[in-house]
Amino acid sequence: MFTHEKIEKNVGLLIILTILTVSVAGLVEIVPLFFQKSTTQENQLVKDGIVKPYDPVRLAGRDIYIREGCSNCHSQMIRPFRAETERYGHYSVAGEFVYDHPFLWGSKRTGPDLARVGGRYSDQWHYAHLRNPRDVVPESNMPAYYWLDRPVTNDDIELKMRALRKLGVPYTDEEIAGAKKELEGKTELECLVAYLQGLGLALKQVR
Repeated sequence: MFTHEKIEKNVGLLIILTILTVSVAGLVEIVPLFFQKSTTQENQLVKDGIVKPYDPVRLAGRDIYIREGCSNCHSQMIRPFRAETERYGHYSVAGEFVYDHPFLWGSKRTGPDLARVGGRYSDQWHYAHLRNPRDVVPESNMPAYYWLDRPVTNDDIELKMRALRKLGVPYTDEEIAGAKKELEGKTELECLVAYLQGLGLALKQVR
């Protein structure tokens, strides 16, 4: 019979039992997801045209969101617990993230989860909040992002969209060719707000 002492002194046995434990735990966690509607709903959301690829403005905004480290303080995944859903809204489902490369789920919540922030506030609120968060949330410890009031760079947007197409995002040649024009005259601030305003809207269309 195995004892802690025997297992800890036998490195080979310890490795085998660790791998076995992780494998069984992984199967228990992952396999049931293939049979849950919240997971398999992904294809239906795409088929119904509810979840769509990011347009060039929102795609640029998402890149700014990543560049500025927003995901270090804000998660984008609502867990299926009452405390979470009462505060943030419907729990996240897999189909919402089909075009996200990379995923920005996160686990750090220095600030609130943003999975359902789309449409919750006006564009003007977001502009003010990003320029100086304490103008609208006095107790906020979020830094000001005043430098985002500058033209967005669009030189590489076509390359990004082509790369995403190789990963399965169905951008057409026409969409890629017109991407630079859509970003003309836009600021980084406008692109970031456009990205935020689109978060979490998919499930609102099916409920």
